[in-house]
Amino acid sequence: MSPIHVRGKKGEVAERVLLPGDPGRAEWIATTFLEEPRLYTSYRGLLGFTGRYRGVPVSVQTTGMGAPSASIVAEELVSLGARVLLRVGTCGAVDEGLSPGDLVIVQGAVPLDGATRQYLEGRPYAPVPDAELFRALWNQAEQRGYPHHVGLVATEDAFYATTPEGAKAWAQFGVLAFEMEASALFLLGKMRRVRAGAILTVSNRIGDPELAPPEVLQEGIRRMVEVALEALLEV
Repeated sequence: MSPIHVRGKKGEVAERVLLPGDPGRAEWIATTFLEEPRLYTSYRGLLGFTGRYRGVPVSVQTTGMGAPSASIVAEELVSLGARVLLRVGTCGAVDEGLSPGDLVIVQGAVPLDGATRQYLEGRPYAPVPDAELFRALWNQAEQRGYPHHVGLVATEDAFYATTPEGAKAWAQFGVLAFEMEASALFLLGKMRRVRAGAILTVSNRIGDPELAPPEVLQEGIRRMVEVALEALLEV
């Protein structure tokens, strides 16, 4: 039987999966980068596609917004045979050194979200990505010379609850940016014994009223997906 939310079947999902939050971005990635992409699920708007990248099967699966949705999708993908889960998304910068369109290769995620807390039953924990996948992402970004940063992000639940002052307070602890899925994904990677990682594109600085100009953001996303797909081939 298909899982409850990701209505795919075993054999339809590749072992290597990119995880964008936005269904529109999932479709764009699949049609732009994959050979012969095929839609295997559209239930609840969680679009999922499988195709090939340089001859290697790759899936692109929408997670929706936030750790609760992403954790449901990740659990069901693992049940369908996925073994490498790589988040490709956007983030709001808090570190002054980050610019719109820059890439962030996530070294660890501060778990400010409730989903991670519930899985852990309140235990303290430091969610980190798979080491080999993290190294592959860093290597690919360096090879291409794309502006990138390596470090911590904070995973939050309430997008509009975060204030510029509150976000900046985390910068003194090395947090580069805020996003909404990485901590739960990293935790599930360890729990389910699969590889999990995250690479992000800076969409804005927290407190800015608007996102980066569309052409700047889109080029950052294109670079992010290129780096992510090449990294998938290394693991």
